Amino acid sequence: MEVDERIAAVQAILRCDEQTAQRLDAALTYQHVPAKQVIAAQGDRSAHCWFIIDGSVRVHTFGVDGQRQQLAQHGPGELFGAYPEPTIHRAEILALTASHLLRAEARTLAALAAEHAQIGSAMAILLARQLDMALDRMVARTTYSAAGRVYAQLAQLAGDANRIAPPPIVTTLALSANTTRETASRALAALIRRGIVRRTDEELTVLAPRMLQELIY
Repeated sequence: MEVDERIAAVQAILRCDEQTAQRLDAALTYQHVPAKQVIAAQGDRSAHCWFIIDGSVRVHTFGVDGQRQQLAQHGPGELFGAYPEPTIHRAEILALTASHLLRAEARTLAALAAEHAQIGSAMAILLARQLDMALDRMVARTTYSAAGRVYAQLAQLAGDANRIAPPPIVTTLALSANTTRETASRALAALIRRGIVRRTDEELTVLAPRMLQELIY
């Protein structure tokens, strides 16, 4: 990835000027991660954090019985990993799709945030936004039905474009909604049958966004 592309990505993620992005870029290392590759293992020491330029990563943990539980999913413009101090990875981090990342050493990034007001402010806004998203996921898991969580996940993935390309894999959708594959499959089939969504090999399109929102409960 060219330096100019990295700087433009940093500006977009942190919403900072070019000079500040250049300072930050000096502390960043570009990393391309293929789909399904583990970025960090649960229990390993964590001394870095990553900004996602493109792609998506999934954070999941393994219980004592070996059962996998998804905790979060991060996409472009988000941050994951250790910050502001090194720690231990509480969960496994996996590239859900081929991902383009910028990696920073946690203490170095924290020092830059303390030294430069614009970087510190941008990091605070970025982390606050992710906390808000995490709270939304907690609310969904504790108050929505299993099918409602599937619909909420679809609505989130579709975004304002009302389109998911490529279409979501049912197993991945189930993990994201904290439910079984069978439940996710039935919920998706019901949406297709009612004409709320249309699925092809290339994409899933939300044809009736308001009706989808009304099913989230």
